[in-house]
Amino acid sequence: MSVAKKQYKRVTTKSLVDMKNNGEKISMLTAYDFTMAKIVDGAGIDVILVGDSASNVMAGHETTLPITLDQMIYHASSVVRAIERALVVVDLPFGSYQSDPKEALRSAIRIMKESGGHSVKVEGGKEIKESIKRILNAGIPVMGHLGLTPQSIYKFGTYTVRAKEDKEAEQLKEDAKMLERAGCFALVLEKVPAALAKEVAESLTIPVIGIGAGNGVDGQVLVTHDMLGMTHEFNPRFLRRYLNMYEDMTNAFKKYAADVKAVDFPNDKEQY
Repeated sequence: MSVAKKQYKRVTTKSLVDMKNNGEKISMLTAYDFTMAKIVDGAGIDVILVGDSASNVMAGHETTLPITLDQMIYHASSVVRAIERALVVVDLPFGSYQSDPKEALRSAIRIMKESGGHSVKVEGGKEIKESIKRILNAGIPVMGHLGLTPQSIYKFGTYTVRAKEDKEAEQLKEDAKMLERAGCFALVLEKVPAALAKEVAESLTIPVIGIGAGNGVDGQVLVTHDMLGMTHEFNPRFLRRYLNMYEDMTNAFKKYAADVKAVDFPNDKEQY
């Protein structure tokens, strides 16, 4: 059982390493706008990810690929204005870092300067090593992401669990070590076998945060809209719904519409 050892007035990349060393699990959720970010931060969540999942959740795209760098900066700047405690990690979107290390650096600099985010996250291993090194050499903290990498969904062709076979598992372990050596401050593992994720977490000095990767890692991340039950069609095994907001919000909207039509809203106390 993880027990909080220290109160952090402001969570930093060093704080996360301290949490791992102290055996304190790291909590991480997504946010894409000021109002949600303020609630998440006020609840004491350690890390807020401005994820490219905004492409799905906020814009309704089937994949994360369509979201642009400008759109990520817009979402991230909205989140940063709400934050008092959490570390803000911003996804570099598809096409902004993979092929050209110089472009990767320019993209990361834009996010840091224009949004005020505290760090960036990239998907991939050895194939983006030079981009990661270029960003880190500029003093920008980088979080890695291995396992299921949604920006490569058309390469995988499926959202199923990754690294079940020995060859892919060995490559994932090598990539994790490479990301640590390169200087990444943390790593996300998505949809990989729990035993493999635990092995990776125990082999690294940097924190490993899982999503669909079991409880043997150093922390957990979920998409906030999923765990609140707002995106009710999405039902992976790893998702625990803490609320059923889809039903609650639908009922509230129906009640509002009925009250308006019945001239019950506004009543005498709700007007000037």
